[in-house]
Amino acid sequence: MLGVTTVSGNAPLVDTTRNALAVVELLGAKTPVHAGAVKPLEAEPVHAGLVHGANGLGGVELPPPIVSVVSEDAVAFILEETRRVADVWLVPIGPLTNIAMALQRDPDLPRRIAGISLMGGSASEGNVTPAAEFNVWADPEAADLVFRSGALIRMCGLNLTHQLRTSDDLIERLGSLGTPLGDFVGSMFGFLHDRMADLVGERRAALHDPCAVLAVTHPELLEFEPRSVRMELKGEFTRGMTVVDQRTTRRRDEPNVEVAYHIDAERAMRLVMTSIGADD
Repeated sequence: MLGVTTVSGNAPLVDTTRNALAVVELLGAKTPVHAGAVKPLEAEPVHAGLVHGANGLGGVELPPPIVSVVSEDAVAFILEETRRVADVWLVPIGPLTNIAMALQRDPDLPRRIAGISLMGGSASEGNVTPAAEFNVWADPEAADLVFRSGALIRMCGLNLTHQLRTSDDLIERLGSLGTPLGDFVGSMFGFLHDRMADLVGERRAALHDPCAVLAVTHPELLEFEPRSVRMELKGEFTRGMTVVDQRTTRRRDEPNVEVAYHIDAERAMRLVMTSIGADD
């Protein structure tokens, strides 16, 4: 991993940046962190404290990070690293503001990266509204720029990520590890399960973000279909919707995105748990 960039998303930028630094330290990694956009391209910032807690980590408090960000210009970092290293994958798991700003600064970016694997959008229903998923809805103008950029895009939307779900049994397994990482992840899942019990009546949550990572590291676990995806920017009830052309006729628009429709959830969960130290 070349680096981590932060953005205003589930929590304000100051919180997402602190969280990134703290998690990097928890993992014992030396990955540089670069702070990014404090707000969307055009709209005011919105956050998801109802689901993820005010600090973005489900109320779990990590020790204050010792290290600081390498820079407060995530866009410059993205552009510099993609010029230095060939075939980089960008893996955004929040709003696409940083990447959109990079495209505005350098339209040649899509031609020198391997692709963009993102967690966002949906080929079915939304979550923050009936039509829109949060990461895209939080900055649809940025998503519009990214989806029209010509880059190879793999979209892991809600239709896919809801197939990879946690359980209370999984939380018990994490707690039994007796490690700081296991305790941290288990505590976050516990918070999410409590929220989901209140919001939807069941104690489980989707593992959204790992899907975008697995789409790069283990693409054989996912099934993709080429689709045309456009952003809805003006609809009174549909702003932020990823409009996926799923028609089966020849009238279907030219595809610009690889939309993920299925994941081998059992194998994917084993990989996630192994990465946390919970080997079978």
